[in-house]
Amino acid sequence: MKEAHDEKGNQTFTAEFLLLGLPIQPEMKAPFYALFLAMYLTTVLGNMLIILLIHVDSHLHTPMYLFLSNLSFSDMCFSSVTIPKLLVNMQSKKPAIPYPGCLAQMYFFLFFGDLESLLLVAMAYDRYVAICHPLHYTVIMRPKLCSSLMVLSWVFTAFHALLHTLLMSRLSFCANNIIPHFFCDTSALLKLACSDTQTNELAIFVMGVLLLLVPFLIIITSYARILFSILRVPSVRGIHKAFSTCGSHLTVVSLFYGTVIGLYLCPSANNSIIKETVMSVMYTVVTPMLNPFIYSLRNQDMKKAFKKLLQGRKLPFSLGL
Repeated sequence: MKEAHDEKGNQTFTAEFLLLGLPIQPEMKAPFYALFLAMYLTTVLGNMLIILLIHVDSHLHTPMYLFLSNLSFSDMCFSSVTIPKLLVNMQSKKPAIPYPGCLAQMYFFLFFGDLESLLLVAMAYDRYVAICHPLHYTVIMRPKLCSSLMVLSWVFTAFHALLHTLLMSRLSFCANNIIPHFFCDTSALLKLACSDTQTNELAIFVMGVLLLLVPFLIIITSYARILFSILRVPSVRGIHKAFSTCGSHLTVVSLFYGTVIGLYLCPSANNSIIKETVMSVMYTVVTPMLNPFIYSLRNQDMKKAFKKLLQGRKLPFSLGL
């Protein structure tokens, strides 16, 4: 174990951490390596395709697809924070990560995870306006509002990730440097700290409520109002429009918030390391990979844009929405 010595005494500080990775047998490493590599490539290519289609097809230059393109970018980066390092460590005899690299991984993990949470809220609000106030949609969801929502999401998540990273950097890590996880998870790092972590735990609780629980409640409220709006004047066309418009988003919300809230906001005293690792794989690997399929397979506009791209039709390339 690499250690750095404190000049004031004999206390030592960890210069690197060892990531135990996934709880799999040695003979199963090769199949799992191939599986995770395939899933990561699918995630990157699938989300890049979504971004490409939205940028090159002028029919997709709407608020909903602006948020979707940012969500795809966030998903792609979110997986890239953890999976490449996992793949490298699966082939390494010493799955180590230096202390600065661990903090950097934690920062970007929090950043893109929080960004996805806020983007899902923006998308829920967009769907609420589209269904409950269709005649005022273009007035309410004007470009200035959409841009403001995007900027606020990026700035707020950057601040939140920086706050936790700075709080973590002030802690001392000595003795044990083994992280029973496949990435530098905040809770796993706090368990290894040998200094007071009360401030960190308070920040995690407060910011967790603000960035996970509150957004989730806003999404639930938005869809409750959509449901009441449909039930007031029930029609086959209205119900079909609601399901076709909101179905994909609700599926993604269920996948993301279901695992994250179950892992971080629910009591985890009885959670085993294997259970926590599996749940982490769900929202860091599986969900970002499924999102492109969920949005493309259930979305007629995306299907049409993809067919145009395959048929080689001329599409108006544009870098802005």
